[in-house]
Amino acid sequence: MDEADVLTNETWPIAAAMLPFPGTLPDGTSVQDQPAEGWSDALTQVADAGFDLVDPTDSWLRIADLSPARLGELMDVVKAAGLRIPAVSTARRSVIDPEHGEDNLAYSHRAIDAAVAVGAGVVSFGLFRALTPAQREALWFWTAQGPVDPDDPAVWKLAVDRIRELARHADEAGIDISLEMYEDTYLGSADSAVRFVTDVDHPRAGLNPDLGNLLRLHRPVESWESMAAKTLPYANFWHVKNYFRSEDATTGHIVTSPAPLELGVMNYRRAVRMAIEAGFRGVLLCEHYGGDGLSVTATNREYLRRVLPKRTPRT
Repeated sequence: MDEADVLTNETWPIAAAMLPFPGTLPDGTSVQDQPAEGWSDALTQVADAGFDLVDPTDSWLRIADLSPARLGELMDVVKAAGLRIPAVSTARRSVIDPEHGEDNLAYSHRAIDAAVAVGAGVVSFGLFRALTPAQREALWFWTAQGPVDPDDPAVWKLAVDRIRELARHADEAGIDISLEMYEDTYLGSADSAVRFVTDVDHPRAGLNPDLGNLLRLHRPVESWESMAAKTLPYANFWHVKNYFRSEDATTGHIVTSPAPLELGVMNYRRAVRMAIEAGFRGVLLCEHYGGDGLSVTATNREYLRRVLPKRTPRT
């Protein structure tokens, strides 16, 4: 087998998310408007942490809203830092948001075009909406109740139709889209996520089985093994993060907090093997909330290098 047809544990694409870097600067100004030198400082930190791949993550920088000139400035500093952008993640831009759905759909189309411009091969979309005031005030936003997608066949169909529209655009552009699992959305459980992506029924649309988004909830959830078995066959991009999770069977009390990949409740050594056995060959995006998130994601990258198979055929 030709070496070009093989992924190794050292060549598997593992990227850093920009979650550790806020979109608002200490002086109250937006990263969106800062000079490219400011972007360079953040991206250089990512490179210094040992990454060669980065997802700009629109909680940090909305590349979909950059002018062509500013997008060019971004790519200059990305390249100067020795980085590449294999994927672009969007957040809280639900295309069925009751107030902003149509605007978010237009934004999502711009995100696909911007992803192509920066050389990314996949864009991640979700149906989760903006944080509520209670979520913004909580130490961990997932401990407060957020918006819930309605049990309404017409809204489900609208979501399916709009995501399929994005998949068709992505197909024309030669890239994929991935649908991020997130609580209380139509992608909020393994069964619902599989049903949804099956209804979308487009070869360019797959799942982003971010099971950490569900395992962190302070409520009963399906076991990670069961969710992984159902969703990984549809995965084409993967946000990986882990959580400590304690459940008291006598009181029903549940507590969670962020954890490095190798220490949390989900066994990523096993999950990675399950994904590969199911055909996954996509980008792994390291995410982490709290503390020095960049250093934890770097630790997670090295853990993944240890548990990935030494050689995996690309197809």
